[in-house]
Amino acid sequence: VDVGIVLDMESWIGKSIHSSVMMAISDFYARNRSYKTRIVVHTKDSKGDKLQAMSTVLDLLNTVKVNAIIGPETYIGSELLGSIAGTAKVPIISFAGKSLMDYPYLLHIKEDEIAMAKGICALVESYKWRDVIYVYEDTDHGELRKLMSIHTKVVIVDMSPLLASSFFPNAKKLGMMGKGYAWILSQKTTNIFQSTRFEVIESLQGALGFRSYVPSSRRLHYFTNRWNKKFTRKVHVVSIWAYDTIWALAESVERVGVPQNGTLLLNEILKSKFKGMSGEFKLTERSLISNGYEIVNAVDHEERKVGYWTVSKGITRTLLPSNDDVLHSGVGTEDVIWPGESTTVPTSHGKKLRIGVRTNLTFSSFVHAVYDDQNNVTNATGFCVDVFNTCLQALPYKVTYEFVPYANGSYDKLIEKVYNKEIDGVLGDSTILAKRLEFVDFTTTYTDLGLGTLAKPNKKDMWIFLKPLNANLWLTFTVFLIFNGLVIWAIEAMDHESKSSSSQGIGKIFWLIILTIFSAQKEKLVSNLSRCVMFVWLIVVLVLISSYTATLTSLLTVEQFEIASKKGTVGFHGGSFFGGVTVDNTNFTASAKQQKPYYSYQDYADALTKGGKHGGADAIVDEVPYIKMFLGKYSNGDYDMVSSEPVTSGFAFIFSKGHPLVKDISKEIAKIREDGTLKFLEKKWFDTEFSVLPEDSSTKPAKTLSLERFGGLFIISGIASCLALIISVINIIRAKLEILSIISLLAGRNLTATIRFLLHRKVIYR
Repeated sequence: VDVGIVLDMESWIGKSIHSSVMMAISDFYARNRSYKTRIVVHTKDSKGDKLQAMSTVLDLLNTVKVNAIIGPETYIGSELLGSIAGTAKVPIISFAGKSLMDYPYLLHIKEDEIAMAKGICALVESYKWRDVIYVYEDTDHGELRKLMSIHTKVVIVDMSPLLASSFFPNAKKLGMMGKGYAWILSQKTTNIFQSTRFEVIESLQGALGFRSYVPSSRRLHYFTNRWNKKFTRKVHVVSIWAYDTIWALAESVERVGVPQNGTLLLNEILKSKFKGMSGEFKLTERSLISNGYEIVNAVDHEERKVGYWTVSKGITRTLLPSNDDVLHSGVGTEDVIWPGESTTVPTSHGKKLRIGVRTNLTFSSFVHAVYDDQNNVTNATGFCVDVFNTCLQALPYKVTYEFVPYANGSYDKLIEKVYNKEIDGVLGDSTILAKRLEFVDFTTTYTDLGLGTLAKPNKKDMWIFLKPLNANLWLTFTVFLIFNGLVIWAIEAMDHESKSSSSQGIGKIFWLIILTIFSAQKEKLVSNLSRCVMFVWLIVVLVLISSYTATLTSLLTVEQFEIASKKGTVGFHGGSFFGGVTVDNTNFTASAKQQKPYYSYQDYADALTKGGKHGGADAIVDEVPYIKMFLGKYSNGDYDMVSSEPVTSGFAFIFSKGHPLVKDISKEIAKIREDGTLKFLEKKWFDTEFSVLPEDSSTKPAKTLSLERFGGLFIISGIASCLALIISVINIIRAKLEILSIISLLAGRNLTATIRFLLHRKVIYR
């Protein structure tokens, strides 16, 4: 049976596959001498050229009339190769390319790319790398310089050995194979470990590669010894696969005989299932099943096993045998040596970050940066620095950074430097602004939002206790107080004869009514009707007292900050991003001439102490964090924040566009806000328990209570009083009529009839 072989006979992998095929044919028929069929090999050299390989395949099919083809080992368009195999109805067993279900005559003896991808992901996850760079076959050499500017230092490479042999030496020349980097190679790329070029092997030191796992066995050990005696190069997993492939093909040929068409031979190959040197040989969906992967480390111009990956166990340092036919199981794998001969696991953000900080800041409690000339280093302290360090320490990976001082320039200038890749980020009291977001990324804010108004309390209003109720409500309350007093007096006077004078009775009743306001009445009411009137009036009084107290409290805490009717002088943070423009957003009517910049907390205090009429300011408008810091330093009660409005977005850390730290630090900021760490840092630096007013608060005078809000209460009270008075009058009239009827009876009847009448009417009792 004629079988064609298409390989690059000038490459080490092509030579390895060819040698393995010849050894497999020899071993198979030496063991099965009674077989009637024999495989006749027709070897063609593709010379590493894809077009040459395709031409050779066509020549074998059309001229030699082969029944099967093994190869090529280099990538050729799978669609075209599968189409050729389907047209000729000849099985083609390839060691490269991607598996396609649409081409049944194209078989693949290669690594399981899906399983390998899962293994690489598991390795990345085990080292807690958050970001990686993926370099694949189409990557141009010129892209290496772009990789240097990317902060991520974990690189996954998936390219052919031919391209990789020039890629890695260039990466080494650019310093990308040194300490701090991590390189992970797919199996296709790992084949470069077999290269004989010194510069290639030298450039790979410290790289990790994935290679299909082949279980150790006596048969494999025997084959390896024979291989090492014949060849100087090491046996490769592809050579082992090629060996098993020939055994599967030879068995299939024997079962079919001389195949009249390739369909019968294809079906027999797909049925093949035996224990080969590579383990269990079985084609599932026309591809070889993966046994897992071993992870190898290029060290000292050799490769060392450092771990394994399987679907069932994931990443492990050792892989125990599943049967007894094993000489060694890989126990005793060694530690990974990373590029630069480092034993420290690289981080995905291995590059030391350059963080810009402003020096000579007046508001130094947020960032106080000092450049040390002797040690050529910049040290920084402050609230922002503490928040930044707290977030970095909580990250699952290590991030190193250095401060880059800038004595002159605003945050907008530093943002330009971030945009131009001169620095990686900015740390400080930098505010999130829409125009800045066009050039950089901000983390989530770690301070309060908005602008606040700082002022001195106005404590000169001696009539503020009258302000909770408007004039109509005060008048109505007084009228009803008098009215209810008169009603109760009238009811009590009609209910029983009072020994005191009318003026004394009225005085007692009014004293009783007034005492109800303070819930201190001691006088007793006799009539149930007067008690009902008093009960309804007590409800009215209690509602009014509670509302009065709440309104008065609001007036004493908010309205006392009267800022020159909002027409006085307003100060703002000099040199800040908003200047005096944003003052207009805080409802002030001060003109530009009435707006003054101030540059320190001491300036704030002096300006507010003087006041707008004496060359100072009636209020200071600044971002809430600055006001909180000011109130921490001047906590004597002379100043307070009277309002805040969410017209700014707070402070945040700045990074270049797309920087992976933005998401991670934002997450940590949310965590320290939730667990109270951020509040602790605020207390440490702000030195106050000051709580910010709600973001939607503004300097609006507290609303006084009007009659419209309590009209219903007074109506109910009035109705109750009137009804009680009417009922009391009716009772008096009835009593008078009873007396008149008795007098009439006495005048016209005898004594016996009169007594009977009175007893019947219950005027007298037995």
